[in-house]
Amino acid sequence: MEHEAVFKQVLNCAFKVHTLLGPGLLESAYEECLFFELKNAGLRVEKQKPMPLVYDKIKLDAGYRVDLLVESSVIIEIKAVETMNDVFLAQILTYLKLSGCKLGLLINFNVAHLRDGIKRVIL
Repeated sequence: MEHEAVFKQVLNCAFKVHTLLGPGLLESAYEECLFFELKNAGLRVEKQKPMPLVYDKIKLDAGYRVDLLVESSVIIEIKAVETMNDVFLAQILTYLKLSGCKLGLLINFNVAHLRDGIKRVIL
């Protein structure tokens, strides 16, 4: 499936989750519900996917985990915070580099309007 088509489906599912739950819950709740919606939409989704760190040609298990990996091509990093900061952007950029994926989505569900909590990240 093309990246843009996956991206649109992810957005649709995220908006549905936010509409039904609203802000104020833990990140883990949004992750579970978005995982369910993406699977229900027929997408291949991996949750808490380990992301090894390659250092000097050696794969190291440094404990990195991608919240959701959709169709092996789009990384979703979920937040439920009052304010987004640059560290979150650096985090998803690092995951994109480590995975070889080109498209990421940083979603903060702790906002009144989800459109204000979405950041598309392209490597």
